[in-house]
This record gives sequence, C-alpha cells and structure tokens, in this order.
Amino acid sequence: MSSAQDPFYVVREEIQDSIDKLQHSFHRWEQTASNTGEYVHLTKELLTNCESIEWQVDELEKTITVASRDPAYYGLDEVELSRRRNWTVSARNQVGTVRRAVEKGKSNSAISKHQDLTGASRTNYYSTQDNDDFISSESDRQQLLMRQQDDELDELSESVQRIGNVGLTIHDELNSQERILNDLSFEIETTSNRLDFVQKKVAMVMKKAGIKGQILLIVFLVVLFIILFVLVFLT
Repeated sequence: MSSAQDPFYVVREEIQDSIDKLQHSFHRWEQTASNTGEYVHLTKELLTNCESIEWQVDELEKTITVASRDPAYYGLDEVELSRRRNWTVSARNQVGTVRRAVEKGKSNSAISKHQDLTGASRTNYYSTQDNDDFISSESDRQQLLMRQQDDELDELSESVQRIGNVGLTIHDELNSQERILNDLSFEIETTSNRLDFVQKKVAMVMKKAGIKGQILLIVFLVVLFIILFVLVFLT
C-alpha cells in the first residue's frame, strides 16, 4: 500500500495541517497585548486546539500499537513503525510547547489583571459610572467570546467526525485485507492438496509401468508438449 493510500498518512497529514494552523495562531498570540480581548480569545482558542490535536495524536498512536503486534500482517516493518512513532512524538512535543507557553502566559495575564483591578478599585473607589461602563464592556466581551467558542466547538465537532470516519475506513480496510488473506490461504491449501494427489498418481503410474513403460510415457509426454506448443504458438 502506497503512502498516499495508507490511512495513517491521511490522518497524519490532517493533524499536521492542524499543527501548522496552531503554530500560526501561537505567533499571533505572542504578538498580541495581554490586556486585550483578542488575547483572551486567542488563549482559549489555542488551548482548545491543543487538546483536540493531542486527542487525535493519541488515537493515531493506538493504531500504531495495534499494528506493532503483527507488523507483517499490515505490510509494515520495524523501520516504518519507528518512523511513525517518531512523528507522533514530534507532534506531541510541538503541541506541548505551545500549551505550556500559553498556560504560562494565561497565568501571568490573570495575575496582572488582578493587580490592575485591585489598583483601579483603590484609586477609583468613587467612580461608579466608570465601573458600570467596565462591567458593560466585559459583558459584551463575554458574549462575543461565547459566540466564538460556539463556532470553535462546531469546528472541533467536524474535526472529530472526520477522524471517526477515517477510523472506520481503517477498520474496513483491515477487514478487507483479512478476507483477502483468508481466501488466498484457502486457495493455496486447495492447490497444494491437488498437487500432492497428482504427484501420487504419477508416482503410482510410473511404478506400475516399469522402466520401459516410463520411457514410453516420457516420450508420449514430450510429443504431447510439442503438439500443444505448435497449436498454441504457431497457429
């Protein structure tokens, strides 16, 4: 099976695309000020995508574990299995690096925001109107984030569905290969039995015929072969 038809490489390509998008969003996150709504949105988006990709890598690792139990059955060898394991480790490391950086930034942002709110509370104790405006702004921002999260969950659901369909394709492919191997094994066994039977019959005939009879039988078979050769290739 070529790599273009191998379900592993189909899933790997899809996961790699997700990792590339994750890296792009991470670069945007690094360049965004921590006190903005975009920063909050990107933080949640990155953490959600990290969790989704890690789940997909886990599922892919399960297929590798199954294949490693009987590599020859799936047409694989240790070199290919090692290559697949190395890729999943690399993918997990990339996602883990992004997750740790984002979680650290989120923690620092929360501390900074808490300090800012505390300071504002002390300096603007009597500014009721400003507080009302801040609360209203935060409410609008939360509603926007909730809508964005709903869209992200829809995308995540579609991604999970695609992974599930690929898993079913892998399952069907494995079942199909198993049926082919069973049929091939049955045909080989049947042909072997027939060949043994013919060999025994020929041996019995040769034994009964004696030396002279064997020579005549060989001459007859040679003549028959020549006649068949002429009929097939010269007519």
